[in-house]
Amino acid sequence: MSADGSGPAADVVAPRRRWGELVLAAATAALGGYVLVAAGDIVVPGSTNTLGPRAFPYLVGAMLVAAGVVLVILVLTGRAGQEEGGEDVDPTVRTDWLTVGLLVAALVVHVFTINVLGWPFAAALLFAAAAVVLGARPWWRAALVGLVLGLVIQVVFGGLLGLSLPPGPLLEGVPFLRG
Repeated sequence: MSADGSGPAADVVAPRRRWGELVLAAATAALGGYVLVAAGDIVVPGSTNTLGPRAFPYLVGAMLVAAGVVLVILVLTGRAGQEEGGEDVDPTVRTDWLTVGLLVAALVVHVFTINVLGWPFAAALLFAAAAVVLGARPWWRAALVGLVLGLVIQVVFGGLLGLSLPPGPLLEGVPFLRG
């Protein structure tokens, strides 16, 4: 070491604490804890002799807690991920809050229209609105693709897997769409 105190020991820089990463890691663990607690409130029918409806939420909650705890430990010990240069990212461009707001509005409308219109039509509306807000043209093609996706999801999850996705008033009498 030299007389001025510089040398190999002086070149060591303490790892910079990334508060955003720490908050995200802690939020992931907290979300997992919430999922685990909320999964206990799921009503299990007495006739269920298989895994039941709580198994998947318990698995997801446990995985979220584990991932969050591991990430918190990694961030606190300074072994956080490396920043990417982002080749297609222009840091000078400001966030388009109108687009963000329209996407949030489309999601809120989707949540409130599921029980009114039914899953396939609410999903079509969400898909079409998000696609058009993000620049898809023509609008009717986005609506048609959204409707096809909504119907496929309804058939697979509502009809084949028996999950409760409301088909809506227009499709109420179609037996293979009912969960």
